[in-house]
Amino acid sequence: MNIPRILIVRRESDPTAHLADTPLLQRIYAARGVSASSELRYQLHHMHPPAALKNSEAAAELLETALRQHWRIVIVADLDADGATSCALALRVLRALGATAVDYVVPNRFVHGYGLTPEIVAVAAEKSPDLLITVDNGISNHDGVQAAQARGIKVLITDHHLPGPTVPAADVVVNPNQHGDDFPSKHLAGVGVIFYVLSALRARLRDSGWFAAQGLAEPKMAQFLDLVALGTVADVVRLDHTNRILVAQGLQRIRAGRCVPGIQALLEIAKRDAARLSATDLGFQLGPRLNAAGRLVDMRLSIECLLSDDPVEAKKMAEHLDELNRERRVIEDEMQQQALARLEGSLANGATLPFGLCLFDPEWHQGVVGIVAGRVKERLHRPVIAFAPDHAAGLLRGSARSVDDLHIRDALATIAAQQPGLITRFGGHAAAAGLSLPAENLEAFRAAFDAEVRRWLSADHLQGRLLSDGELSVAELCLETAELLRAAGPWGQGFPEPLFDGEFEVLSHQIMQDRHVKIFLRPPGSTLRLEGVAFRRAAEFVPGTTRLRIAYKLDVNEWQGRRRLQLVIEHLEPVLQHAA
Repeated sequence: MNIPRILIVRRESDPTAHLADTPLLQRIYAARGVSASSELRYQLHHMHPPAALKNSEAAAELLETALRQHWRIVIVADLDADGATSCALALRVLRALGATAVDYVVPNRFVHGYGLTPEIVAVAAEKSPDLLITVDNGISNHDGVQAAQARGIKVLITDHHLPGPTVPAADVVVNPNQHGDDFPSKHLAGVGVIFYVLSALRARLRDSGWFAAQGLAEPKMAQFLDLVALGTVADVVRLDHTNRILVAQGLQRIRAGRCVPGIQALLEIAKRDAARLSATDLGFQLGPRLNAAGRLVDMRLSIECLLSDDPVEAKKMAEHLDELNRERRVIEDEMQQQALARLEGSLANGATLPFGLCLFDPEWHQGVVGIVAGRVKERLHRPVIAFAPDHAAGLLRGSARSVDDLHIRDALATIAAQQPGLITRFGGHAAAAGLSLPAENLEAFRAAFDAEVRRWLSADHLQGRLLSDGELSVAELCLETAELLRAAGPWGQGFPEPLFDGEFEVLSHQIMQDRHVKIFLRPPGSTLRLEGVAFRRAAEFVPGTTRLRIAYKLDVNEWQGRRRLQLVIEHLEPVLQHAA
């Protein structure tokens, strides 16, 4: 399939404040909208206080009552890495605060659906809870809240997903995105929300003399930030200042070896040195392994891995998660190739790509459609929804990924309002969402989705763009610059890792595993020899090319005790040589 041409756009920056001691970092920070050096300070005292989060004090009061009256508490987790870290965090902190009966349930996507459904409430009810606490879910589960309250169970919702017109009538709802909440950071992950709630609870218990009365050591909330950092990065939420603090502090603890055995085991499986860990490692190495359990089997495996205090037990579970992730990659690759082949066939028959793309195959795995949607979106630069059948419910389950200029959840909300009954259920964020609909509605939904996308996007929006931080000089193309940039993070969604572009002479290349290409490069007019690697881009490299324009990140390649600079190539295109 012809890949739409990528346009490399250089970021503009006009720093008005002194942000860094090097011109390179000054330029990079300013291009990310940093306007004051205080936004680059990542100590915990720079965070907004828990009281600033709407209903956090009410949640703390409810939880204090639960502890004092020895209520049975059940955490209702979500099906991804954010949900797993949120659940593990809630259990670990509540137990450290003196909870005597706290357990958890997590839905199976193939049986219970998503969030606090009546089906998962029935499962939780078998544990005879007095209180259900949702983590990373619940803001759209009106029926589930009603089902719990009909059984006499109180409900505390902690979530970060965008609410609908009304929120469920739970006993307390904590969500920075709910109406009337003025909390400055709207981008907390689910694990960040429950961290704030538990911090408010810890402060309330301290002020009331709880720890002395119970003979408990007062836990320091900072000791749990390894889980918060992992869930925040893995959920790809925007790294605003608050989230950068949480991630930086969590990384600091992991690097120092102060993390739960499950995280240490996952690092060992991924062959990552904890002492040199980056936020990127959390997102691309640990997150997918945790998510693999929820996608293919049961998220309990990931939660138990993060809950275990036994390094040997944690290592066994991490190995299982690694096996599942390998299986997930095989399934994903097959589904992606099927999707692209089908699109290529349509184009060959004269069809044009819709602006909003819906993909479906009756054999696809519903746990992997989100990854496939993301891969196709990256390749074709347009919003994509991939569907798989849910035979038990008689529905299609879709996972959507969007481009920067289209808020995907709002688009689904508009369609649902205009055509009631077309979509059974939906929820999500600006960049990603989930939905379900009857199979017979698919074609009508395809048309409605494409029409709604066209309302917001023009053909120009579908032009692939890479935002670059410009060129690096030959002197800056060195290991020291890579180290400087690694230490200057954390980088992530909304605060992207520096990306550079430039033209290079091609010295040689090597295809690896039929998918990746290693290219040895030289800046024109220099003697510097650089090693670059382009993952999943072997098909884009044309043998015999003598000059390339690339967009790349700087990385440190560590092998057998040696460390050297490596360019991670995000885009490559041949530069045509014109005769004089």
